[in-house]
Amino acid sequence: MLEILHQDTHSIAVNKPAGMLVHRSWLDRHETRFVMQTLRDQIGQHVYPVHRLDRPTSGVLLFALDPDSARTLTQQFERKTITKTYWAIVRGHLPEHDRIDYPLKYQPDQIAESRTEATLQDAVTDYRCLAQTELPFQSALRYPTSRYSWAELTPHTGRKHQLRRHMKHIFHPIVGDTNYGDLRQNHAVAEHLGTNRLMLHARALSFESLENGETVQITAPTDEQWAVWLGKFV
Repeated sequence: MLEILHQDTHSIAVNKPAGMLVHRSWLDRHETRFVMQTLRDQIGQHVYPVHRLDRPTSGVLLFALDPDSARTLTQQFERKTITKTYWAIVRGHLPEHDRIDYPLKYQPDQIAESRTEATLQDAVTDYRCLAQTELPFQSALRYPTSRYSWAELTPHTGRKHQLRRHMKHIFHPIVGDTNYGDLRQNHAVAEHLGTNRLMLHARALSFESLENGETVQITAPTDEQWAVWLGKFV
Protein backbone atom coordinates (compact mmCIF):
# COMPACT_ATOMS: atom_id res chain seq x y z
CA MET A 1 0.00 0.00 0.00
CA LEU A 2 1.28 3.43 -0.95
CA GLU A 3 0.92 6.31 1.50
CA ILE A 4 -1.56 8.78 0.01
CA LEU A 5 -0.61 12.36 0.92
CA HIS A 6 -3.34 14.24 -0.96
CA GLN A 7 -6.39 13.40 -3.05
CA ASP A 8 -9.12 15.45 -4.70
CA THR A 9 -11.33 14.98 -7.75
CA HIS A 10 -8.52 15.84 -10.18
CA SER A 11 -5.26 14.70 -8.60
CA ILE A 12 -3.61 12.39 -6.11
CA ALA A 13 -0.18 12.48 -4.50
CA VAL A 14 1.69 9.63 -2.83
CA ASN A 15 4.87 9.19 -0.85
CA LYS A 16 7.02 7.23 -3.29
CA PRO A 17 9.32 4.72 -1.56
CA ALA A 18 13.01 4.74 -2.45
CA GLY A 19 13.89 2.00 -4.93
CA MET A 20 10.49 1.84 -6.64
CA LEU A 21 10.10 2.69 -10.33
CA VAL A 22 7.32 5.11 -11.25
CA HIS A 23 6.27 3.03 -14.27
CA ARG A 24 7.46 0.15 -16.44
CA SER A 25 10.80 0.81 -18.06
CA TRP A 26 13.37 -0.91 -20.24
CA LEU A 27 15.85 -0.04 -17.48
CA ASP A 28 14.69 -3.04 -15.48
CA ARG A 29 12.61 -5.55 -17.38
CA HIS A 30 12.54 -7.90 -14.38
CA GLU A 31 10.90 -5.41 -12.00
CA THR A 32 7.33 -6.28 -11.01
CA ARG A 33 6.29 -3.39 -8.73
CA PHE A 34 5.61 0.11 -10.06
CA VAL A 35 4.04 3.14 -8.44
CA MET A 36 1.52 3.70 -11.24
CA GLN A 37 0.17 0.17 -11.28
CA THR A 38 0.20 -0.14 -7.49
CA LEU A 39 -1.70 3.11 -7.06
CA ARG A 40 -4.17 2.24 -9.82
CA ASP A 41 -4.99 -1.05 -8.10
CA GLN A 42 -5.12 0.63 -4.70
CA ILE A 43 -7.71 3.28 -5.65
CA GLY A 44 -9.44 1.37 -8.43
CA GLN A 45 -8.92 3.86 -11.26
CA HIS A 46 -6.31 4.97 -13.78
CA VAL A 47 -3.71 7.57 -12.83
CA TYR A 48 -1.70 9.81 -15.14
CA PRO A 49 1.88 10.90 -14.35
CA VAL A 50 2.66 14.62 -14.58
CA HIS A 51 6.30 14.48 -13.41
CA ARG A 52 8.78 11.85 -12.27
CA LEU A 53 11.20 10.89 -9.53
CA ASP A 54 14.30 8.79 -10.08
CA ARG A 55 14.06 5.25 -8.82
CA PRO A 56 16.32 5.77 -5.76
CA THR A 57 14.59 9.03 -4.74
CA SER A 58 11.69 9.01 -2.29
CA GLY A 59 8.97 11.56 -1.58
CA VAL A 60 6.05 13.49 -3.05
CA LEU A 61 4.88 12.15 -6.41
CA LEU A 62 1.85 13.79 -8.04
CA PHE A 63 -0.57 12.14 -10.50
CA ALA A 64 -3.65 13.36 -12.33
CA LEU A 65 -6.84 11.35 -12.28
CA ASP A 66 -7.95 12.12 -15.85
CA PRO A 67 -6.28 13.19 -19.13
CA ASP A 68 -7.52 16.80 -19.03
CA SER A 69 -6.19 17.30 -15.51
CA ALA A 70 -2.90 15.73 -16.58
CA ARG A 71 -2.51 18.32 -19.34
CA THR A 72 -3.32 21.19 -16.99
CA LEU A 73 -0.93 20.03 -14.27
CA THR A 74 1.80 19.40 -16.84
CA GLN A 75 1.33 23.00 -18.00
CA GLN A 76 1.86 24.17 -14.41
CA PHE A 77 5.21 22.36 -14.41
CA GLU A 78 6.10 23.89 -17.76
CA ARG A 79 5.20 27.40 -16.51
CA LYS A 80 7.25 26.70 -13.35
CA THR A 81 4.35 27.58 -11.08
CA ILE A 82 4.81 24.29 -9.23
CA THR A 83 7.39 24.45 -6.45
CA LYS A 84 9.38 21.41 -5.36
CA THR A 85 11.66 21.17 -2.35
CA TYR A 86 14.03 18.29 -1.63
CA TRP A 87 16.03 17.17 1.40
CA ALA A 88 19.48 15.68 0.93
CA ILE A 89 22.36 14.48 3.08
CA VAL A 90 25.62 15.56 1.46
CA ARG A 91 29.31 15.13 2.10
CA GLY A 92 31.08 17.99 3.88
CA HIS A 93 29.89 21.17 5.54
CA LEU A 94 27.84 23.34 3.17
CA PRO A 95 27.79 27.14 3.29
CA GLU A 96 24.60 28.61 4.78
CA HIS A 97 22.96 29.08 1.39
CA ASP A 98 23.81 29.67 -2.27
CA ARG A 99 22.66 29.19 -5.84
CA ILE A 100 24.15 26.71 -8.30
CA ASP A 101 23.79 28.10 -11.81
CA TYR A 102 25.61 25.50 -13.87
CA PRO A 103 24.45 24.22 -17.28
CA LEU A 104 24.19 20.46 -17.64
CA LYS A 105 24.72 18.36 -20.73
CA TYR A 106 21.48 16.76 -21.88
CA GLN A 107 21.53 13.03 -21.25
CA PRO A 108 19.50 11.28 -23.98
CA ASP A 109 17.78 7.97 -23.39
CA GLN A 110 20.18 5.22 -24.40
CA ILE A 111 17.60 3.54 -26.63
CA ALA A 112 14.74 5.92 -27.51
CA GLU A 113 17.05 8.89 -28.08
CA SER A 114 20.27 7.13 -28.98
CA ARG A 115 20.91 9.50 -31.92
CA THR A 116 20.00 12.68 -30.06
CA GLU A 117 22.86 15.16 -29.80
CA ALA A 118 24.01 15.96 -26.26
CA THR A 119 23.59 19.72 -25.78
CA LEU A 120 24.06 22.02 -22.80
CA GLN A 121 20.89 23.06 -20.94
CA ASP A 122 20.47 25.79 -18.36
CA ALA A 123 20.19 24.35 -14.84
CA VAL A 124 19.65 26.28 -11.60
CA THR A 125 19.39 24.97 -8.04
CA ASP A 126 19.16 26.88 -4.76
CA TYR A 127 20.38 25.22 -1.60
CA ARG A 128 20.17 25.95 2.11
CA CYS A 129 22.11 24.20 4.86
CA LEU A 130 19.69 23.06 7.57
CA ALA A 131 22.29 21.49 9.90
CA GLN A 132 25.83 20.11 10.03
CA THR A 133 27.42 17.19 11.84
CA GLU A 134 30.77 15.46 12.25
CA LEU A 135 30.76 11.69 12.81
CA PRO A 136 33.50 9.56 14.41
CA PHE A 137 34.39 7.32 11.47
CA GLN A 138 36.73 7.63 8.53
CA SER A 139 35.39 7.96 4.99
CA ALA A 140 38.44 9.63 3.41
CA LEU A 141 42.09 8.73 3.76
CA ARG A 142 43.14 12.20 4.93
CA TYR A 143 40.66 12.66 7.79
CA PRO A 144 39.83 10.55 10.89
CA THR A 145 36.24 11.83 11.04
CA SER A 146 33.50 12.51 8.47
CA ARG A 147 31.53 15.73 7.97
CA TYR A 148 28.00 15.92 6.57
CA SER A 149 25.29 18.48 5.93
CA TRP A 150 21.52 18.21 5.88
CA ALA A 151 20.48 20.33 2.92
CA GLU A 152 17.29 21.75 1.49
CA LEU A 153 17.44 21.86 -2.32
CA THR A 154 15.10 23.82 -4.59
CA PRO A 155 15.47 23.17 -8.31
CA HIS A 156 14.33 25.92 -10.69
CA THR A 157 14.82 23.75 -13.78
CA GLY A 158 14.07 20.08 -14.31
CA ARG A 159 17.14 18.50 -15.87
CA LYS A 160 17.90 14.80 -15.63
CA HIS A 161 19.64 14.01 -12.32
CA GLN A 162 19.99 17.77 -11.80
CA LEU A 163 20.31 17.77 -8.01
CA ARG A 164 22.73 14.86 -7.95
CA ARG A 165 24.92 16.39 -10.67
CA HIS A 166 24.83 19.88 -9.17
CA MET A 167 25.88 18.65 -5.72
CA LYS A 168 28.72 16.71 -7.30
CA HIS A 169 29.74 19.88 -9.18
CA ILE A 170 30.21 21.82 -5.92
CA PHE A 171 32.07 18.86 -4.33
CA HIS A 172 29.27 17.98 -1.90
CA PRO A 173 27.92 14.75 -3.42
CA ILE A 174 24.73 13.24 -2.03
CA VAL A 175 25.26 10.30 0.31
CA GLY A 176 24.37 6.97 -1.29
CA ASP A 177 24.65 8.26 -4.87
CA THR A 178 26.19 5.42 -6.87
CA ASN A 179 26.33 7.41 -10.14
CA TYR A 180 27.72 10.79 -9.09
CA GLY A 181 28.74 10.24 -5.48
CA ASP A 182 31.74 9.23 -3.40
CA LEU A 183 31.92 5.42 -3.36
CA ARG A 184 34.38 5.30 -0.45
CA GLN A 185 32.03 7.49 1.56
CA ASN A 186 29.02 5.35 0.62
CA HIS A 187 30.76 2.19 1.85
CA ALA A 188 31.76 3.86 5.12
CA VAL A 189 28.21 5.11 5.72
CA ALA A 190 26.75 1.67 5.04
CA GLU A 191 29.23 0.07 7.43
CA HIS A 192 28.90 2.53 10.31
CA LEU A 193 25.31 3.78 10.02
CA GLY A 194 23.63 0.92 8.16
CA THR A 195 22.07 3.15 5.50
CA ASN A 196 22.56 2.34 1.83
CA ARG A 197 19.93 4.32 -0.06
CA LEU A 198 20.34 7.57 -1.98
CA MET A 199 19.71 10.22 0.68
CA LEU A 200 17.52 12.38 -1.53
CA HIS A 201 13.88 12.95 -0.63
CA ALA A 202 11.23 15.03 -2.39
CA ARG A 203 10.07 16.68 0.81
CA ALA A 204 7.40 19.10 -0.44
CA LEU A 205 5.45 20.10 -3.54
CA SER A 206 2.97 22.92 -4.04
CA PHE A 207 0.61 23.43 -6.97
CA GLU A 208 -2.53 25.32 -7.93
CA SER A 209 -5.67 23.35 -7.16
CA LEU A 210 -7.74 22.51 -10.24
CA GLU A 211 -10.85 22.68 -8.05
CA ASN A 212 -10.64 26.19 -6.60
CA GLY A 213 -7.33 27.74 -7.70
CA GLU A 214 -5.92 27.77 -4.17
CA THR A 215 -2.35 26.64 -3.43
CA VAL A 216 -2.07 23.03 -2.33
CA GLN A 217 1.00 22.26 -0.21
CA ILE A 218 1.98 18.60 0.16
CA THR A 219 4.68 17.30 2.51
CA ALA A 220 6.09 13.76 2.55
CA PRO A 221 7.36 12.11 5.76
CA THR A 222 10.80 10.48 5.64
CA ASP A 223 11.61 6.79 6.07
CA GLU A 224 13.61 4.78 8.64
CA GLN A 225 16.97 5.39 6.98
CA TRP A 226 16.30 9.12 7.07
CA ALA A 227 15.47 8.78 10.77
CA VAL A 228 18.96 7.39 11.36
CA TRP A 229 20.52 10.42 9.68
CA LEU A 230 18.29 13.07 11.20
CA GLY A 231 19.18 11.68 14.62
CA LYS A 232 22.80 12.60 13.90
CA PHE A 233 21.96 16.29 13.49
CA VAL A 234 20.27 16.73 16.88
